[in-house]
Amino acid sequence: MTRKPETVQEYIDTFPATARPLLIELRELSLAHAPGASEGLKWGNPAYCLDVILFVFSGYRDHGNMVFTPTTLQAHLGELDGYRTGKGSVQLPYNRPIPTELLARMIEYRIRELHDDGVMWR
Repeated sequence: MTRKPETVQEYIDTFPATARPLLIELRELSLAHAPGASEGLKWGNPAYCLDVILFVFSGYRDHGNMVFTPTTLQAHLGELDGYRTGKGSVQLPYNRPIPTELLARMIEYRIRELHDDGVMWR
């Protein structure tokens, strides 16, 4: 039986070398644009919190996922052409550069919506 990751770095290390650069970039982006947020694992995925969950990211076979509140995603939907989206998620293929500036704005929007509007996680 494989031990479950206990840190974000251990989580990233469970992925193949082809996936790790994107996941590392998502981690660095999260830490840079959510200062003061705690980093940990929720439901086995990297999560960033300010008393409540702000957003999470995860890795899959062919893509990474960044998951925000549905309201954060909706506010940026027009800028996500070419990306598959879900209720609050954005799929980020491993073989494409990530939209760094857009994701940074989405992180900042999510923090503002928590502080200004009290929008909680889900």
